[in-house]
Amino acid sequence: MNGDERKVFDASGDFQYVVRDGEQVTDPQWRSCRIIVTNKRLVLATNGGKQPIPHSKLSLASSESDVPDGTPANATAFEVGNNVLLIDASGVEDFAFEYCRAALQGAVILARHPAVVGGVIQDDAEWGKARFRLADEEVRLQFPGGDSTVFEIEDVGTIETSESTVMGEQRAVVEVEHTDEQGRSVETHFSGMGHHTDALQSLFSAVVDRREDDYELTEMESQVLMALYSGVSPFEMADFVGTTPNEVEEIYQRLLDVGAVDKVRTRTEVSLNAQGRNMASEAMSGE
Repeated sequence: MNGDERKVFDASGDFQYVVRDGEQVTDPQWRSCRIIVTNKRLVLATNGGKQPIPHSKLSLASSESDVPDGTPANATAFEVGNNVLLIDASGVEDFAFEYCRAALQGAVILARHPAVVGGVIQDDAEWGKARFRLADEEVRLQFPGGDSTVFEIEDVGTIETSESTVMGEQRAVVEVEHTDEQGRSVETHFSGMGHHTDALQSLFSAVVDRREDDYELTEMESQVLMALYSGVSPFEMADFVGTTPNEVEEIYQRLLDVGAVDKVRTRTEVSLNAQGRNMASEAMSGE
């Protein structure tokens, strides 16, 4: 490895190519290997040698990728140019997440923070370079000059992607909602090279997707969530949504049961968490 290359992930497993040069492989075969991910590349090491693939050449396969039927559910599909590569890492629950974490560890990306505070766009927020780290379930952005921002990855509420002019170039932007040190709902916007934004979108979306369930909000529950999201005090909720304090208490309990809010005090007071902010955002979008 070069002096600035660091190993972040190392496991045994298997791999196979199921598409080569845009054509499906007729009889793909699994090959045992050692899977190494550094901050620069993915390496598949076999008895016959090493196959290094730079992160810039790799992307997680999209739903439209030509992945054959019957692919094992625990295998992760990557696009490598016109090829599709499957990797099955032994004993790893979510290799896609671990790959994205490793590929981004220590990477210099572009960030704008806070881009939005309480739903208000911060016109004075500028794009700048930041070093990305994810350790102990905390995302840390280190900016030049010593400034930094830290938030728990499980605190991420919603993820949006867009295209925008970033530092003079048209780039993909990943918009991540979370709370700051003051408990405010803020957005940090991320951009950079294509493989960085792909990994960022996959990394944060995986966190949100793990919390998804089939619970459907009632109309009154939606109103309560949207009111909390907008900053209405839990003590003023009954009057605000036009119901009784007892019904509000029952709604809070249901929202606690589905993990949308956290209890602040024994009765009456709750606060939105990441899942609740996501549910409130979806409810507001449907208005």
